[in-house]
Amino acid sequence: MNESMVTFQGWLGNDVRTRNAGGATVAWFRVGCTPRRFNRAAQTWSDGPTQWYTVNAWRALGEHCAGSLRRGDPVVVHGRLSHSTWVNSEGVEVSSLEVDATFVGHDLNRGRSAFTKAERRREQPPSEAVSPQSAPAEVAPTESVAEVPTAA
Repeated sequence: MNESMVTFQGWLGNDVRTRNAGGATVAWFRVGCTPRRFNRAAQTWSDGPTQWYTVNAWRALGEHCAGSLRRGDPVVVHGRLSHSTWVNSEGVEVSSLEVDATFVGHDLNRGRSAFTKAERRREQPPSEAVSPQSAPAEVAPTESVAEVPTAA
C-alpha cells in the first residue's frame, strides 16, 4: 500500500456539510492548522502560516461528524492525503490538500467531549419474524463523560 496517511490537529473552519454520493453519505469540512513556535531569545510565541485541509468522511463516519462537530471545534483527523490542482473560473491555478478521513475526533487537549455510542442497525429478513419471548432486550445507548482531575 503506497498511500500517504496523515494525522493532524486543527480547528474546524466551517460547519460540517453533507451530500449524497452514489447512495452513501459524505460529510466534508475544512480544518485549519496553524503552527506555533516559541522564540526563547525573545520569550515570545509566533504563528506560522495556516495550512487548510478539506476533509471528506464517508458513510457512518460522515453522519457522526455531521452530528458531532461544529465550526471552531478542535479536532484530530487521520486519513489518506491527496493533492488536487485545477484552474478556477477566473483562470487561476489552485491547489488543495484533501484527506479521506479514517478517524475523526475532538482534540481533548482543548476541552471535554461527551460520547454517545451509536446503535447498531440490525435488519432481519421478513421471513424470520421474532416473537416477543425470543427477542433480545433492547440496550439503550450509553453516554459517558470522562472526568479529568485537575492539578491544584
